Amino acid sequence: MGNICARTARMWCAAIFSSGLGLLSPDSNAGGLFIYEAGQEGAGLANAGSAALATDPSVLMSNPAGITELKGTQVSANAQVILGHMRFSRDDSNQFDGNEGGNALQWLPGASLFISHQIDDRSAVGFGMYGNFGLALNYDDDWAGRYFSQETAVIGVSFQPTIAHQFTDQLSVGIGPRILYGYYRTEVAINNNLLGLRDSPDGQLEYKDTDVGTGINLGLLYKLDESTKIGLAYTSKVKLEFEDSPDVRKVSNPIINAALRRLDADSLELDMNVPQTVLLSVAHQLDPQWKLLGSLGWQDWSDFGEIGVEVDANAGGVDRTIDRQYKDTWHASIGAQYQATKQIRWSMGLGYDSSAVDDKDRTVDNPMGEAWRFATGVNYQLEEGLDLHLAYTLVWLGDMDDEQTKSRSGTTLSGTYKDAALHIVGGGATWRF
Repeated sequence: MGNICARTARMWCAAIFSSGLGLLSPDSNAGGLFIYEAGQEGAGLANAGSAALATDPSVLMSNPAGITELKGTQVSANAQVILGHMRFSRDDSNQFDGNEGGNALQWLPGASLFISHQIDDRSAVGFGMYGNFGLALNYDDDWAGRYFSQETAVIGVSFQPTIAHQFTDQLSVGIGPRILYGYYRTEVAINNNLLGLRDSPDGQLEYKDTDVGTGINLGLLYKLDESTKIGLAYTSKVKLEFEDSPDVRKVSNPIINAALRRLDADSLELDMNVPQTVLLSVAHQLDPQWKLLGSLGWQDWSDFGEIGVEVDANAGGVDRTIDRQYKDTWHASIGAQYQATKQIRWSMGLGYDSSAVDDKDRTVDNPMGEAWRFATGVNYQLEEGLDLHLAYTLVWLGDMDDEQTKSRSGTTLSGTYKDAALHIVGGGATWRF
């Protein structure tokens, strides 16, 4: 068993990192920052009941206390792909030339691994490797919004050892220290034709760096009665500090060069706080076939930070960072599981997340908005000790207006992301020993 787990861990760790690095390629893009889906069975529930439902080791991602419900040793290995539609359409207020950027959000692979082990009747340990935080967008180099963003990637991969204990017959408590490997990269065009001094090709600024941050996941699981469980989970913020020298190329405008020198462009520090979250979930066994689930959550996006790089200049100076004006978000979801046969369990869920930005504050490097989730999935017991699962989620963002104005030059990018959406398909297997 030890050799099998070691080989499995190495394989899925490599898969997670290769998935993260795949974000950097021109053909691998995703939008949004928090993704509830990590390929696990619960991905078919739109996050409903995720802090109260303990059917496999992936519960430690949502609520570390949940692993006390799992018998023996369990291993869950998962993979998924995110397909997206994120196309910007200019309107009559747009003042920039260039095309509309193409589909900035195309596809993104992902993988996760979760392990739990029962120490005794009341205690358990576990470990998770997963990537549920990040985005990657890639526009055409000569699109209308190139002076705001051409490419952006924010990647977070979490490593979470976990320990949990059942203190009474009703109450379990879990804790999971979290190590987050963060990567940030952006490319933005620089307008060399500032003030109409010359007709020159665009310059470019590229910035990238990595950092490691730490946080903690805490969870409580309470059995109200034989049919009902309530889960309460808290995830602390993780601070990431990116500091590196931007690579500035082909800037021929003397005004911009002079302003960049005055601002010491050889060093640029960007701080990002991965938001803290609170999640309350309930799972109720209605009868032998039906289980009803629900969740309410909060995410502290107002503390995200001024992450981003943007060059805007006139004779007076250059701006290099973006004030996001983010606000906290709320989540609500309901779902159900239906045990159709001994082997087949069907999941379904509906979820809603409020927007972290008002329309006037939306940016093209992270076009966030309110999101509706429609999810379904199936779990199939192939044999005793081995389950296979497959899930699909539609994340509907709808029409998202975007209007950004250069603070110094006053030029405006204006348009709409029409019918924006994510399609998340994932699946995997859970072994029980």
